[in-house]
Amino acid sequence: MRNKPVLHTVLSPKLLDLYDVKDTVVVIIDVFRATSTIATALYNGAARVIPVDSVDKCIEIGKNTGGITAGERDGKVIPGLAYGNSPAEYPRSFIEGKTLVLTTTNGTKLLHMALNNGASEVVTGSFPNLSSVCDHLLAQEKNVILGCSAWKDRFNLEDALFAGAVIEKVKEHFTIHCDSSLMAADMYALHKNNMSGFIRQTTHWHRLASYGLEKDLEYCISIDLANVLPRYRNGDLIV
Repeated sequence: MRNKPVLHTVLSPKLLDLYDVKDTVVVIIDVFRATSTIATALYNGAARVIPVDSVDKCIEIGKNTGGITAGERDGKVIPGLAYGNSPAEYPRSFIEGKTLVLTTTNGTKLLHMALNNGASEVVTGSFPNLSSVCDHLLAQEKNVILGCSAWKDRFNLEDALFAGAVIEKVKEHFTIHCDSSLMAADMYALHKNNMSGFIRQTTHWHRLASYGLEKDLEYCISIDLANVLPRYRNGDLIV
């Protein structure tokens, strides 16, 4: 009988260096809101999303590609960029066929860290594309790291909740001896029937709701509304 691949949950980018990511599929999780926005833009027909880790690079690549520049810091649109990090900003009527150049507080940083550490593949995940992520992990039969983007390197609940949702769907096919995975899975099992109530207690909810973003946040914890798999290829996230 073949050994099952191993799954770990990394609760903050600060912890990624403690794990061997070589020959591993890394799932970048940034529920509020980068990976929800990436899935939504691609689901609605964006040609590609280019994730970048600095504002200057975002503006430069936008000019070179004719792409839409977008991003946020601390939940607000960055001066100099055209759009923000709200899934609602990218309906099919607007984004279809276009390039989105995106920089965010947490998610794009972790993505580049995973690549620099030698991940064999990087995909992005959030509740709107939960099933696509799980189907892909099962098909690959490789070791997996569920990478939570956290918030400025501090643990957050919503990314761990998504990790727990993934674990619930795939756990029979992986070896999981990892306390952070156990915690994430238990937390999701406890709260999955009242996600919107539980998520309202989180610090990120309070931070972003103060900017009037409750509808965004409710969308970001809705399952399979943008069920595509963003995969990183040669600088782009594509379906």
